Amino acid sequence: MAEPLAPVIETVRKEWIDSFGHLNMAYYVLAFDSATYAFWNHVTRARPQPERDVMAYAVVEAHVNYLREVSLGQTLRITTQVVDVDGKRFRLFHDMHQVEEGYLAATNEVLGLGFNLATRGVAAFTAPVFAEIETILKIHSSLPIPRQAGRAIAIPRKP
Repeated sequence: MAEPLAPVIETVRKEWIDSFGHLNMAYYVLAFDSATYAFWNHVTRARPQPERDVMAYAVVEAHVNYLREVSLGQTLRITTQVVDVDGKRFRLFHDMHQVEEGYLAATNEVLGLGFNLATRGVAAFTAPVFAEIETILKIHSSLPIPRQAGRAIAIPRKP
């Protein structure tokens, strides 16, 4: 994970466990959403509160790859990579590692839009927020694009 984004740390809670004894798929998304929210808080941290009260983001597409199960009490470390940005959209890629054994448990790719809470519609990022996301993208451009990025759901067919 490249600076300047700090990883998000979560502990798997009892209410997140399903009847099979592992993390329910909905709570993977919840944990990943906390990383998207942390990203947004990072890029808007210097903005005045009135602006933060109006400008937000909305995730409009998400893709999760469930790679290995995690269980009650385990620690999750979620890192975020900015993959792309334009004036109204950002594309993030999150990795979820199970800390105790060090394995990659899941990945999540999201497409977010700038969103104006007053008009309830899509809005361009303010210039300072866009500049902050672009700065992070430049830093993260030295990282390889994760192999799960850009994937679509499909059943491959052999010819």
